[in-house]
Amino acid sequence: MTDEEIVALYFARSEEAVAATERQYGAYCRRIARAILLSDEDADECLNDTLLAAWRSIPPAKPRSLAAYLGRTARNLALNRFKLYSAQKRGGSETALALDELGDCVPSSGSVEDELDSALLSEAISRFLRAEPEEKRRVFVRRYWYLSPLEEIAAEYGMSRSKLTSLLYRMRRDLRKFLEKEGFYV
Repeated sequence: MTDEEIVALYFARSEEAVAATERQYGAYCRRIARAILLSDEDADECLNDTLLAAWRSIPPAKPRSLAAYLGRTARNLALNRFKLYSAQKRGGSETALALDELGDCVPSSGSVEDELDSALLSEAISRFLRAEPEEKRRVFVRRYWYLSPLEEIAAEYGMSRSKLTSLLYRMRRDLRKFLEKEGFYV
């Protein structure tokens, strides 16, 4: 079933939309949540929350890319759950480590009035990544969007952990310089 057909089911308010979404994108959303939460049970709950969020938001939303829409939703829900868990207990998980690494070069926003700045920041990061070679861009996204462990990324791209760590460090440094040039200050 195509994305357009699934979205049409949502607009028709057919419950088949949820089932089709889970068949098509359930494993993808579960994998995103599992990488952040490190728990199959929490990933399953996050998938259910993602499906519910899709049901509630489509319509009126009409996503151009259903995969991206669902992936972003699953990631945000998983990060919210992660923040709740880490507020209850501090730990050294891969998620906390990756977010901490990125926190050194990306300004944080916390208030409603920062939403516009957040959208502008998002676009600036996208411009930065589009200017990077494909492999570097993929590595960056794997680490900071999907929050994949360094060992997993290094193995996938055939590089040592130290080479990957250096590459990510240089990319974060370059991103920071780029963002400062664009008017964002950390």
